[in-house]
This record gives sequence, C-alpha cells and structure tokens, in this order.
Amino acid sequence: MKLDKELFHPSHPQHKLKSEYTEIPFRCDGCKEAGIGLKYKCDACDFDLHKACALAPSMISHHFYKKCEFRFYSKPPGPVMRVCDACRKDVFGFVYHCMRCDFDLHPCCANLPHCLDDGERNFYLSLRVSSICLRCGGKGLGWSYRSDCKNYTLHVSCVKELLAESWQAIHLNLDRNKVRDIQTKIPSLRGPMQSHHRGRLGKVERCGQIAGSAVRIIISAILGDPTAIIAAIVGGFIAK
Repeated sequence: MKLDKELFHPSHPQHKLKSEYTEIPFRCDGCKEAGIGLKYKCDACDFDLHKACALAPSMISHHFYKKCEFRFYSKPPGPVMRVCDACRKDVFGFVYHCMRCDFDLHPCCANLPHCLDDGERNFYLSLRVSSICLRCGGKGLGWSYRSDCKNYTLHVSCVKELLAESWQAIHLNLDRNKVRDIQTKIPSLRGPMQSHHRGRLGKVERCGQIAGSAVRIIISAILGDPTAIIAAIVGGFIAK
C-alpha cells in the first residue's frame, strides 16, 4: 500500500500533515495514546497522528466481533466515559464505536495484527484469555497475545502498563536508580511467573526470556508499527 507523503486531516485543518518516521516516542493527538515509528506530523503546531489514526476509514469490521459495524468518531460518543474493549483503557480521543453492540476500539488496537513473529515463535491475538497472563497472573478482560505453544500469554492492557511505567519514569526525569528499577520490571515478570512455576527455576528463566521477547514485539504492534526495527528500538527501553 502506497502512503501519501502529505495529507490534510479534518482534526487539523490549518496545515498539511507530513509523513515522518521516528524512533522517538510521541503522543498521538488523535487517540491520545503513545506511538512510535511512522506518523503524520505538523511541525508548525507540534501535532502528531499515528498512521492508523491519520488514515482511519470511516467504517471498519473486526473478525472478533462479526455482528458489529464500527464507525469512526473523533471523540468518544455519548455522555459516559468509553473504555477500549481491546486494551481496557479509557478512550480520550479517536475511537471506533459500534452503536448496536456498544463496543469500542482505539484505532491502533483495531489494527493490531492477528499474528506476531518474534523470530522464534508466533504470538496470536486472542479475544478471551484462557490461560494466566505472565505479567498480572490473572485472566481478566481484554485481548491478549498467546504463544503458538499456548504456554505464554500477555494481556494487551498489561503490556501497555509496562510501557507507561517505563516511559513515565523517563519523561519525569526520575533518578537513574528509579528508572532502572522500573525498566527491570519489564522483561523479568518474575513475581507472577514464580508463583505459577514454583520450584522450576529453569522454566522460570526460560519464561523470562520469552516474556521479554514477547513484550518487545507486542509493544511495537501496540504503538502502531509492528516491525522488526521498531521492536529492536523498543528493546532499548527494556533492561537486557
């Protein structure tokens, strides 16, 4: 698919937006979520949109919700706070909403790939969690990615929380020890895993390696650019 280098967007009618590839995290002015990689930007106004937000069609369908028709809204419809059914996070900006079924999806969540490949294994997007999440140790609501061997599951919401913790520490310029403490939590996930694999240290270490790899590739997809390069860049925010 060929992408326009410049475009007009109704959310920012003052100027054209130019496509730009960035390795620096940004906050999308459309959906208000984090992003990285390809974006559309107005330099004069410091205005950014995810590719998925800038090019969002007015109507979409999703294979998880076969009876739904999702319409694009520039702000959440109705008087009550909306929650994305994929990541379980509040909706503050652009959203896809099904009026009939009352489901909501962030544009980037609506575009999450069905399958992610971290180079060693595949992770498949699942509507319902049938096994415990490596990060929170529970099942809960929201989508998840699950390995093809069915042994490793991560909630999309949990990966977003890990990302927010790390970037918040960096953005707030906390002391280096605090940043290191938060970043160390991201790949290890040892607390929840030890409780589920007690007495099997080798498997816990193996889970840690897989979880770290999964987090990097899943974060890259959540941020709107599921590529190997972005996965490697995101890895820089995660302790080795």
